[in-house]
Amino acid sequence: MSEELHPQVFSNRWTDAVGSSGQGSPRDLCRCIEHGTRTQLPTRFHPEHQDTTAPGWIRLLELIEEAAADGREVFKPLVELTAEQRRQIITLPPTIAELTSVKHLVLYGSNLVRLPPEIGGMKSLEEFTPYTSYRLHWFPYEITRCPSLRRSTVSTRALYGNYKRRPPFPPLPAVAAGIQAVDPENLDPGAWGAAAIRTCSVCDQTIEGVNLRQLWLSLWTSGADVLPLLVNACSTTCIDALPTPAEGYVQMPHTGGPDIDQPPAGRRPR
Repeated sequence: MSEELHPQVFSNRWTDAVGSSGQGSPRDLCRCIEHGTRTQLPTRFHPEHQDTTAPGWIRLLELIEEAAADGREVFKPLVELTAEQRRQIITLPPTIAELTSVKHLVLYGSNLVRLPPEIGGMKSLEEFTPYTSYRLHWFPYEITRCPSLRRSTVSTRALYGNYKRRPPFPPLPAVAAGIQAVDPENLDPGAWGAAAIRTCSVCDQTIEGVNLRQLWLSLWTSGADVLPLLVNACSTTCIDALPTPAEGYVQMPHTGGPDIDQPPAGRRPR
């Protein structure tokens, strides 16, 4: 008699990373990155502004303050929010830079569309888990300032330029010194990826609007993932100082758009 076969059961690694369901969905639907056989349309940044009067935002500020005060090493703020409050959070506040003791940042299932450059201030960060945050398609270049980051869990298919589908990067504004001045404190997130850009991603100096240059760069930022990074540079000197992109991705900093020639989709680059 043949031995009875039993299905293998896998444990859920994220049971303690999910907040209460409550009423309503904790996140919005996103169709930026197409899957399956559907044709991929040109991409652009999510245009939403963060509502800083929303209860979820106010509660998140409190949670960050508490975590900074007690020096905790694991920070899972979303489990402390209701589903409605989680849906209200589309970015994180700059005060995350105060979380210098946090080693593991868990943002599982978030409604985030962008992260602030201040994430680079989390100097102890070793593990980053924004898994199933399907509206988070890119990351700030400043995440490369986290020297201890070694592990990450990211939904790869949701990323611009991912090796599985190679969806296009949003086109970046054509800005050159002396040609177009912008107010870096009052930007359209749908065009620039943020409502304000204050400092250079490379040298950390204040950016004058007339000198703002944006570029895309794909880099290994941990032992697990190549992430699409948005660079806000203040000069050609800072652009020239950028590292070589990861093998198997566009081999130079670029301005995005559907005309950028990416490597073929399919096999994961090594």
